[in-house]
Amino acid sequence: MQQEREILLGRLGFSQDLGIDLGTANTLVFIKGKGIIVREPSVVAKNIETGEVEAVGSSAKNMIGRTPGNISVIRPMKDGVIADYDTTAVMMKYYIKKAMRSRSVFAKKPNVMVCVPSGITMVEERAVIDASKQAGAKDAFPIAEPFAAAIGAGLPVWEPTGSMIVDIGGGTTEVAVISLGGIVTSRSVRTAGDNMDDSIIQYIRKTYNLMIGERSAESIKIDIGSAVKDGTNEEMEIRGRDLLTGLPKTITITSDEITDALQDTVDSIVDAVKQTLEKTPPELSADIMDRGIVLSGGGALLKNLDSVISDETKMPVFVTENPLDSVAIGTGKSLDYIQQFKANPNVSTRPTIE
Repeated sequence: MQQEREILLGRLGFSQDLGIDLGTANTLVFIKGKGIIVREPSVVAKNIETGEVEAVGSSAKNMIGRTPGNISVIRPMKDGVIADYDTTAVMMKYYIKKAMRSRSVFAKKPNVMVCVPSGITMVEERAVIDASKQAGAKDAFPIAEPFAAAIGAGLPVWEPTGSMIVDIGGGTTEVAVISLGGIVTSRSVRTAGDNMDDSIIQYIRKTYNLMIGERSAESIKIDIGSAVKDGTNEEMEIRGRDLLTGLPKTITITSDEITDALQDTVDSIVDAVKQTLEKTPPELSADIMDRGIVLSGGGALLKNLDSVISDETKMPVFVTENPLDSVAIGTGKSLDYIQQFKANPNVSTRPTIE
């Protein structure tokens, strides 16, 4: 009876449950029946003197590297978990409020499905749930990030067949083998998109004595970054501050140089995939051999990364149709199983391998 009442209220617009992909780099909010309606960077600008929040999301990201001394630009999520609890709660409140603008005046507080890395501790998971409730959620349910990514990628997660997902986000890379609605084996490494940016910054600093910012490094990665040298060797002009003279300087770099800079990060991701495959039961390994490995997340867009993983594992590798959105879409779709999550909170999380 209660379930029928909730469905009826949902149809009348009195209840709108949310799925939140609370990522290190970006936060996406999915409203049941509407899809993704909020897509903004996980960045907050705060006034150091007063403690007040000056900007959230895109407007805050535009301030990175350009703020006066009294304004600090913070990324409250680090390596997929909450690094600054209070700022994360403020950021989530802003996004939930933005997502719920069009709701009915009779609407109740929403239930929130929020994704978490598969390798986080119970304390870190509790912090995400508490932050969601503080931000205005009636109840919050964690869902493992690779499980959500697999749902969003359209993999048959509820069937007795093995599916392998590699979700490369901003702070973490999540590798998981999923079968019968649960994670069989998984590996969570805190090496992902942000590490790629840092590697580019450090390479240019050491090689050219040139200091560039995070946004410039991200642009380089997107424009000419590649997981392997493919013979094209594209060029790109970049600007930064010369560390010897302190003056602005422009240099030209090549895609082969960026491939060298990204080598360690790419190797770390490939190792995580291999280690997960080593722990996979034989029957499921056979399924993965047939179906292939699916890549999702922003890091999956790195040129030639799929071919590198395919060469190393000798398995077919595919990039999902919407790699940036797959976790958010999966988190939103999992709202259909919210009663199942209430009955069994750990439906999509099982012990991870070390």
